[in-house]
Amino acid sequence: MTKVLPDPPPSSIKTVQTPFGTCDAPHGPLFAVLGGIGIEDALIHTSLYLDGVLATYQQAVAHASEEGRGMLWSTVHLAEMAKALVDGLLDGLEAEQDKVAS
Repeated sequence: MTKVLPDPPPSSIKTVQTPFGTCDAPHGPLFAVLGGIGIEDALIHTSLYLDGVLATYQQAVAHASEEGRGMLWSTVHLAEMAKALVDGLLDGLEAEQDKVAS
């Protein structure tokens, strides 16, 4: 099957406004991702946030009960997988930009 339209260049992909941070109150979410942020900037910040999750885990495991540590290990593995995926995407974007530049 032939594609009618080519893939857009990575730099043209932007975020859309996405609310988050709901609570048990009669109002909407407290926060939102802003629309219009480029994919590379969004992925860089996502990677940094995941670094924070992994650093928090190291402190939390020291205070967790034995049975709670299993849940923390699960959480850290999920965060590591998400970080690897984000960092892999960033590396792919960089490689693509290098190819276009040369």
